[in-house]
Amino acid sequence: MKCRHCHAELLIPFVDLGKTPPSNAYLTKEKLARPEKRFPLKVMVCHKCWLVQTEDCVSADKLFDDEYAYFSSYSAIWLEHVADYVEKMVGRFALNEDSFVIEIAANDGCLLERFRSHAIPLMGIEPTRSTADTARARGIEILGRFFGNAVAIQLAAQGRSADLMVANNVVAHVPDINDFVSGFATLLKSSGVATFEFPHLVRLVEESQFDTIYHEHYSYLSMTSVDSIFESNGLRIFDVERLPTHGGSLRVFAQRADSALLRRSSSVDLLLEEEARLGVGGKAYYAGFQRKVARVREGLLDFLENAKQDGKRVAAYGAAAKGNTLLNVSGAGVEMIPYVVDRSRAKQGKFTPGSRIPIVEESRLKEEKPDYILILPWNLREEIMGQLDYARAWGGKFALAVPELTIL
Repeated sequence: MKCRHCHAELLIPFVDLGKTPPSNAYLTKEKLARPEKRFPLKVMVCHKCWLVQTEDCVSADKLFDDEYAYFSSYSAIWLEHVADYVEKMVGRFALNEDSFVIEIAANDGCLLERFRSHAIPLMGIEPTRSTADTARARGIEILGRFFGNAVAIQLAAQGRSADLMVANNVVAHVPDINDFVSGFATLLKSSGVATFEFPHLVRLVEESQFDTIYHEHYSYLSMTSVDSIFESNGLRIFDVERLPTHGGSLRVFAQRADSALLRRSSSVDLLLEEEARLGVGGKAYYAGFQRKVARVREGLLDFLENAKQDGKRVAAYGAAAKGNTLLNVSGAGVEMIPYVVDRSRAKQGKFTPGSRIPIVEESRLKEEKPDYILILPWNLREEIMGQLDYARAWGGKFALAVPELTIL
């Protein structure tokens, strides 16, 4: 396989998580009777641009289909995050009724809805019908396409160039990262700005966040690799912020490379220097991650086996994609975790891919009062523990598996 950015031969292994089904391919009762498709989940590192990436196994249209079940609005923390983002962008870039905002991967429209409250013209681009229909029900214009340079050319020709383009947690999801990024350079006005948010590779490596690796994530991004990718595709980064979301993310600000409107902040070069000191641009930095995965797996299985031997009951909370990676890599199934609770009605009544654990409503926790609640989306642990604080009344405890088994 060759690097999806610079096309160099991929020679450095990062991690091999075996064969798993796509992490958002939830199963109905009817599908339980049929075998699941499993695909290799192997990640490599490019020795030239240092982009960390999965081997190509599954096409994007199969991963982000009509049954895609991730809806942004189910997280209160994320709703607070997007509200804060909108207020900051409106103020920083003086956006008003004469501006035009485009969100790529608009999901259910919760972010664009905030911009609309400022009477700012906008549209979203979202290929998954389930989430796009929810956004449209909110009165938001949605183009149901995968974004790339061809779409950007069409929109620009229609006079729909943007003052602000928003791309939150989507850069990692695109197989052709060059085509995707070049689309921003095409569709931005000469004075336009694009912001990108994505989980930071450094946090993934240092905190053993292997469960954020799944087929829907084609790339795992450092500032080192993103700076190279953007420069090669007509964008220039002028600022960066560190965020707590998704276990530690970056918010990167970019403008067209032919624009000199905004000067590059020192924060960009400081982060590049930090990554250089850590060794992000060297083979040794990526060695040993497979051992970290093994330690997390062993810690979780020891916890589940000991709980079973002691007659303790364990339930899981949050049928998130990262949780499905954890369950499949560890081999934990319904005999150890009888059900997973999730607030999303799109997931309730279905089963987790691979591990085939039933996904149920929250009322099941109150009925059965488990001794432990394993929080699968650990990045939302504070929000979830607040929602489920009532479990303390029966002596229930919370557990996390990543970066190591922890009882809270």
